[in-house]
Amino acid sequence: MTQSVTVTIQDNIAEVVLSQPDRGNPFDDVFCSELCYAANECSENGAVRSILLRAEGRFFSVGADLKWLGGGESNDMARRLKGATADLHMAIARFARADAPVVIAVHALAAGGSTALTAMADFALASASAKFYAAYNKIGYVSDGSGSYYLPRRVGSRKAAEFFMLNETWDAQTAMANGLVNRVVADEDLLKEARSLAATLAAGPTLTFGEMKRLLMSTWDTSIETQMELEAQAIARCAKTQDSWDAVRAVIGKQPVVFRGK
Repeated sequence: MTQSVTVTIQDNIAEVVLSQPDRGNPFDDVFCSELCYAANECSENGAVRSILLRAEGRFFSVGADLKWLGGGESNDMARRLKGATADLHMAIARFARADAPVVIAVHALAAGGSTALTAMADFALASASAKFYAAYNKIGYVSDGSGSYYLPRRVGSRKAAEFFMLNETWDAQTAMANGLVNRVVADEDLLKEARSLAATLAAGPTLTFGEMKRLLMSTWDTSIETQMELEAQAIARCAKTQDSWDAVRAVIGKQPVVFRGK
């Protein structure tokens, strides 16, 4: 049976691939379960120093599998959704809190949950032909997969409300202007650029990246005094890493800095 999500690890980069192109890479219970497995693998495998999310086929993802959503009675669907979102949300949390930075490469259509996946990523690249479609409101649903958490952080609460509640579609340039993606690249260069960025990150101070990711997540929820204490604790932990110690000595000695993710 074809997997919904596949993972390959090479040169310290984990490529997590949405791999059901014939179906448009839809979100259903199987997809959510497999994405959670992939996130666990990436967060626990010491060889992984950056993560690249991408998709195969005509679309990045069509979003929710409507045939799956429309099957059975409404009460049964509610139970199934709670099970699927438990896996999806755990996957998002594991990616978000992993030390390895997450790069996403979005081509063509990204609908529903895949827009939330885009917002979650630390770095988002879009092809020139990419489109981001809210989708949820069309079927009377609200966002999931951290959409209500990350999208306001990326684009602001006003833009997030417009996107979700007016069921908007943003082209790649609009998504970049609004802050959903970092940059737009030519369709034919998307994977090359994303892999290059993932390689650059994989050569960086992995543990420090993890500390910075977690600091950025806490900044909206804490007072300035608390945030500064979190910074102090995090920078002290960085000072204990071999990478930090070696880097400081390399800079003092005017030697090249090499990070090993330790």
